[in-house]
Amino acid sequence: MHVLDLLQSENLGLTLLWGEDALLGQEVSGVTATDLEDPGRFLGPGELVLSGLVWWARDDPEKADRFVAALADAGATALLAGEETHGRVPDELVAACRARRVPIVAVPARTSFRAVTEAVYLRQWGDLSRRPTRLFALPENVRSELSGLLERGAGPAELLDRACAHLGRVPCYLLTASGRTIARTPSAPALPAQRGADAVGGAAPRREGGVSLNIEAEGTPYDAWRLHLPDADAAPPRVLHEIAEVLAQYRDGQARRVAAERAAAEDLVALVEGAASADPGALEDALVAAGLPARGPYRVLVATSGDALAEALRHLGAAAAVGGAVAVLHEDDPDVDLGAELRALWPLLQRCRPEDELRVGVGAVARGTEELRASLNQARFALTAAGDGAAVRVIDQLDTLAALLAGVPAEVRAVFGARTLGALGEGMLRETLEVFLAHNCSWTRTAEALHLHVNTVHYRIERVEALTGRDLSRLDHKLDLYAALHCA
Repeated sequence: MHVLDLLQSENLGLTLLWGEDALLGQEVSGVTATDLEDPGRFLGPGELVLSGLVWWARDDPEKADRFVAALADAGATALLAGEETHGRVPDELVAACRARRVPIVAVPARTSFRAVTEAVYLRQWGDLSRRPTRLFALPENVRSELSGLLERGAGPAELLDRACAHLGRVPCYLLTASGRTIARTPSAPALPAQRGADAVGGAAPRREGGVSLNIEAEGTPYDAWRLHLPDADAAPPRVLHEIAEVLAQYRDGQARRVAAERAAAEDLVALVEGAASADPGALEDALVAAGLPARGPYRVLVATSGDALAEALRHLGAAAAVGGAVAVLHEDDPDVDLGAELRALWPLLQRCRPEDELRVGVGAVARGTEELRASLNQARFALTAAGDGAAVRVIDQLDTLAALLAGVPAEVRAVFGARTLGALGEGMLRETLEVFLAHNCSWTRTAEALHLHVNTVHYRIERVEALTGRDLSRLDHKLDLYAALHCA
C-alpha cells in the first residue's frame, strides 16, 4: 500500500500538493487521525497522518513547522490534510512539508476521514486484487439476522456473537479505548483491562498481535469502542468492517437512552448540592430516577473529567449516576477498597488522553440521603488535595497534615505561608527551621545535620522566633511554622 494508490482513487478525490515519486512510493504501515499540535508520540514509522487542521492558527506560522517536524521525526509517510476547517490547506503547511520532505495531500470536504482510513486498511489487510479468497463480506442471512436483532434492541454481546458465528470459533472482542471488555465471543478468553488497553493502544489503536478497528460512533476518548481480533487473519477485512458498522448502528441508537441517564444524574447532583434544604423524599425519587437504590450507603466522587470518571465506574461494574464531573455511587460492598481499584484503573484512562491531568476525589460513606452533601464536599476537597503523584485521593485516607494542606486552595496557602514565615526569606534561617522541625526540635541533631555548632543553631532559632513572632517551645507555634513551610 502506497500513497500513490490513494491518489489514484477517484472516489476519494485527493489532490497531491507536494511529494516526490520516491517518497510517494514508500510502504504505508497504517493511518492515524489527529488534531494535536505535537502528535509525534502517537505515531509509528510508515504511518499516514490524517489531520483536520483544527490546531492551525495563522497568527502562529511556526505551528506548521513544529507539526510537520513531529511527523518527520516519527517517520510518517505522508500528511493528508483536510480542507473543510479552513477551506484550503494553508501554504505555510505545504512549505513546511516541502522543507521536511513529507508528502502532503489535500482531502476535500466531501471525503470523510473514515473513507480514507477504510481505503488504507482494506488494501493493507489484504490486496483485494491479488487475494480474491478474502473478498468475502457478511452472508446475506447473517446481515438479515443482525438487522432483526438491531430492531429488537439486542445488546452488543448478542450482536457480536451472531456476527462472528459463521466464522467458526474466532476469538473477537469489543473493547473500549481504556481496555474494558464490552463483549466477547464464546471462544475469546477473559481479557484483563490492562491487556485490553495494550491490545487497542489507548488513544492510538495498534495492529501488533492482531487487528483493531475503530467503531465510528459517538463516544469519548475513554470509552471509544474498538473491535479487536487477536489473529489478524482470522476474518476477511470487509467482514470486520461490516461488523464494525453494525456495532456503530447499535451505539448510535443508544444515544437517546444515554442522554436521559445523564439528565437524571445531573438532576440528582443538583439536589445533592442543595441537600440542606432538599426534601428527603425528592432526593430518594431522584436516586431511583437515576437508577440507584433509594437507601444507602453511598459515596460521592468528583473528578476533573466526568467522562473518565464514568468509564472508571463502568470498569468496576458499579451502580453509579454520573452528572457532569460528579458521581453518586451506591456502595454495595463496603469491604471493597474503592481507592485501590481506582488507582489501578487511572493510568489506563490517562493513556487515552495524555494531554489532560486526570484526578479524582472520593468522599466518605454517606449512610443516608442526609449525608450526601457532606460526602460531596469531602470529595471536592479530596480532588483539590489530589496531585503530586496521587491522582486518586480518598477522604478516608487523608491522614497527614501535608495531605490536609494540599486540599486548601493554592492562593490561600500562599497567603498563609507568606504571612507566617514573614521575613525569613529563602536563606539559611529558613533552612535551619526546616531541619530543626524535621529533627523534632533537637538542638544536637540539627547541629549535626547542618554541620554547625549547637550555639549557632540556638542563635539562628532565636532569630527565627524574633522574625516570625513564634515561640518554638510551644506546640501550637511549631505547628504554625510547620504548616507554613508546607504552604509557602
